[in-house]
Amino acid sequence: MGSFSIWHWLVVLVIVALVFGTKKLRNMGEDLGGAVKGFKKGIKEAQDDEPEAVTQRVQDQHTVDVQAKEKQDI
Repeated sequence: MGSFSIWHWLVVLVIVALVFGTKKLRNMGEDLGGAVKGFKKGIKEAQDDEPEAVTQRVQDQHTVDVQAKEKQDI
């Protein structure tokens, strides 16, 4: 009762195809695929740029945050 069989999923798939049409479903799939590719590309570019700007080491072994707005006493 808690899980659906393959026949339940096939019936749902047929109903969705009849309601939306195969062309509209194909277009939605292409749009979703393009969005995922763009997201992955953005994440990769952000990771490539990140190591340079996150932290900076100074002579006395303290980590200095590059984006800090106020100097704090340690």
